[in-house]
Amino acid sequence: MKKIKFYFTALLVLLVGSILFACQSKETEPIKRPNILFCIADDATWRHMSIYGTDWIETPAFDKIADQGLLFNNAYTPNAKCGPSRSIILTGRNSWQLEEAANHLAYFPTKFKTYPEALSEIGFHVGYTGKGWAPGTSLNEDGSQRELLVKAYNKIKTEPPTTGISTIDYVANFKSFLDQRKSDEPFCFWYGGHEPHRSYEYGTGVSVGNKKLSQLDSVFPYWPQSDVVKNDVLDYAFELEYFDKQLDGMLTILKERGELENTIIVVTSDNGMPFPRVKGLSYEHSNHLPLAVMWKKGIKNPGRKIEDYVSFIDFAATFIDLAGYDAQELGMHPIQGKSLTPYFNSEKEKIIDAKKDYVLLGQERHDVGRPNDVGYPVRGIVKEGFMYLNNYENDRWPAGNPETGYTNTDGSPTKTEILELNRSGENKEYWNLNFGKHPKEELYQVSIDENCLNNLVEKEEFQNIKEELKKLLESELKKQNDPRMFGNGSVFDNYPPDRGANFYEKYMNGENVNAGWINESDFEKKKN
Repeated sequence: MKKIKFYFTALLVLLVGSILFACQSKETEPIKRPNILFCIADDATWRHMSIYGTDWIETPAFDKIADQGLLFNNAYTPNAKCGPSRSIILTGRNSWQLEEAANHLAYFPTKFKTYPEALSEIGFHVGYTGKGWAPGTSLNEDGSQRELLVKAYNKIKTEPPTTGISTIDYVANFKSFLDQRKSDEPFCFWYGGHEPHRSYEYGTGVSVGNKKLSQLDSVFPYWPQSDVVKNDVLDYAFELEYFDKQLDGMLTILKERGELENTIIVVTSDNGMPFPRVKGLSYEHSNHLPLAVMWKKGIKNPGRKIEDYVSFIDFAATFIDLAGYDAQELGMHPIQGKSLTPYFNSEKEKIIDAKKDYVLLGQERHDVGRPNDVGYPVRGIVKEGFMYLNNYENDRWPAGNPETGYTNTDGSPTKTEILELNRSGENKEYWNLNFGKHPKEELYQVSIDENCLNNLVEKEEFQNIKEELKKLLESELKKQNDPRMFGNGSVFDNYPPDRGANFYEKYMNGENVNAGWINESDFEKKKN
């Protein structure tokens, strides 16, 4: 009898121990973190991904991600220029919270850790192909070169279809990146297409891309409705389609390797298209950008269209959240943005508290070319279909000084045509819309005026809306310690550019200055 009791007790202890071990193993078993593929076009306005309704551009890969994931209808970058926009993405902080990195052509402050650097430190395989953070200079504390996206994969080249398209083989370099990954490592990869950034090979949208001018009934109303402009836009369209084809190639690789289910794929652009009155300014076509997110294993009820406002400050917050950490745990500065994961777990299209349903905008110095290297400071807010902008130094030229070629607008056939129409006296309105000075304040109902042509700021019936938006904007900027709210906005002008310093003074003194991103025909004043 004693022997039976002994065996029974031993069996019971073994059984309980097994259960406890199983429970403990389940609790301590690491959750497999999702891979991250972040894809960013260089200069593409949200309207031009075909799922948003454009029928003269085909972007099937972007559309597939939206159909099988989430399409965001109101995603904004706070700052519509390459360097500042990418700084925001990498840190989760607004540009006025990033010191020198608020500017274009900046020295990236050593104090700000990026999310790729942070994820690399906790076991992610991290890298990028194409354009990373640029243009600007990033150094470590010892003065050595710092790679904000950890490691570049750009060695494999291809023969592009036009001279305006990069020779980097994005898909092959992504494959090389995956080949170097350990089997148990989650990965974080940045696909930074150089397209559709300028310059383009003029006419290739038609000659190589098989597009037709007749496809474009019209272009944006602040440009001439000419064949020159339409050709320019179709060249842009062809390059945007090239970006999308590389994305499709990466999706194919993920599927072949069995990684598609547990990879969160985010596709967007850094700022609007590289045309006058878009890139570099702070209007709807400048800051409102495409955004689609797919995560087959992690998004409930895919195919939803999200109507809430989201900001580029939310990307870093999302990726750090998915890794299971808080930014400060990883040595990053506090992130201003909020994780997008609630959208993944919801089945709704609007979930944000109405009191927080807005995005903030702002810019400082973009390209050099004004006297003393000053910028064009703006702060703005978009809420409930309205955009309010405050132009703090509106005596300055927003698109850059005429003498130095309007340096905040890339050289292009469209730019040249607008300038020539103004010089000949044939049409001055296009010049005024694209290069003229702005009023101190602007208010647009972008829900019905996405071209931002009807400034409502002086209309009596909109004064309450203007004042409410201005009050909210300034209140939030003070909370975020924006120097401009405390009388110290000049600090952004005083940060030196990493190249082209004193461009205006050198040009006016007759020196030969580098202006590779603008055309010789852009200059209004010629030197003898």
